[in-house]
Amino acid sequence: MYKNNSILLPKLERLLEEMGEQIKLARLRRKLSTDQVAERAGTSRKTLYSIEKGKSSVSIGIYIKVLNVLGLEKDVLHIAKDDVLGRKLQDIGLTTKERAPKRN
Repeated sequence: MYKNNSILLPKLERLLEEMGEQIKLARLRRKLSTDQVAERAGTSRKTLYSIEKGKSSVSIGIYIKVLNVLGLEKDVLHIAKDDVLGRKLQDIGLTTKERAPKRN
């Protein structure tokens, strides 16, 4: 049975932190305050602060609401879009059928 463990690998923490920083920069480029974005996303300033710090405790739904306020909600469609490894694994698992011998 899978045990939910809230500890992330350092590499994954860095990814979330980078994403949070990118969200913060997008907010600043739009000259929106934390109050404005939080209110429009239906969340608190504290939660927005957690997003901008890349905290894993915030649900992906709230991340998407904030991205929506910034006009970046479609960015989530790029996640796993080019699944190179998955496609290679899929190709390896494909079996080719042998053709029946031709009748004369």
